[in-house]
Amino acid sequence: MTALTCKALRVILLVFSALALALAAIPLNEARETFDGENLINGSNGEQKGGHWRPPLAEQTEPIGAADFEIMLSAAKRWGEFGPEDQIGAINLITPETRTAAAALVKTGRTVTLANPMDKVKASEFVTPLEHQVFVFPPLMGPHSLEIAAGDIFTINYHGGLHSHMDGVAHFGWGGKLYNGFDFAPSSKRGFLNLGVENIAQKGIFTRGVLIDLPRMYGVESINPGTLITLEHIEAWESLSGERVQSGDVLLLRFGRWSVAKKDEDFNPLEKTAGLHASVGAWLKERGVAAIASDAISDRMPPYVEGVFNPVHVIANYALGMPIFDHLQLDELARISSALNQETFLFIAAPLNIEGATGSPVTPIAVF
Repeated sequence: MTALTCKALRVILLVFSALALALAAIPLNEARETFDGENLINGSNGEQKGGHWRPPLAEQTEPIGAADFEIMLSAAKRWGEFGPEDQIGAINLITPETRTAAAALVKTGRTVTLANPMDKVKASEFVTPLEHQVFVFPPLMGPHSLEIAAGDIFTINYHGGLHSHMDGVAHFGWGGKLYNGFDFAPSSKRGFLNLGVENIAQKGIFTRGVLIDLPRMYGVESINPGTLITLEHIEAWESLSGERVQSGDVLLLRFGRWSVAKKDEDFNPLEKTAGLHASVGAWLKERGVAAIASDAISDRMPPYVEGVFNPVHVIANYALGMPIFDHLQLDELARISSALNQETFLFIAAPLNIEGATGSPVTPIAVF
């Protein structure tokens, strides 16, 4: 074989190698163009688009019996993983390396608040308005001093159907026990001796946030109340977005709840709302998710598990030792995420440092 022939063969091989690499990259490029360029996936519910399947959205589900729910709890349990006296559960998965990697996501310094103003007016079966009193301090340096000052008194019942808040690990238990086997035995004055929210407050939450914007994924304004979101939907989102939920993440699910509430003043998310299916517990454990959050309550309503009102809360708090963020405001986050083509960001939150508390009002911040 002549030197000229060898050279020609090398050129042909290089051309075929480049062509193979280009063909291998096409599916990923198509997925990114579809999700990022159009900012939604076109087509009807359940349609295959750009080589990616969007699972149908459904409200109907087979009821889950008590025995099957116990199996789900057992599959999700991580008791003892961080020691028998552990007080912060899944927050342990946020390591110094996790925080450093999350900080590196900040490119523009743009911040987004993820909480609504505390409502002082609205009241219903599951909503207690914030009571806020302002008082004026007496003149501290005498009646002729120009110095003036005021203070506040708050009365807050933040759990329920409206206020943005974090449910601590002690919020939900099962069969008389909390996460890690601690007794569900609160004192009205001291709260819980174990798993109080002060344990998370001492560290704070500084990690990667991952937004799953379901209305954007399906090209709708909001997901219908009562819709069940399963592992199939989450994994389809991963395939579409090119992102993968990983250890130490806070997983934020946007259902478009506030769009629904704007159209219906009587909307009550504790009666009917989109939410996660209880079967996701084992996956949350496997992936090492540190906390879940949503613009509703993460649980799907109405209930579908025998004898259980909030199965996802039970699995998260009791089995996984995981806090939950309820009623966050994710609409602006979704808008910026879409504009920047970035579903991940630095997530920062710190509950009030109150000994023995079951949770706290909170204003998380996303930083891009």
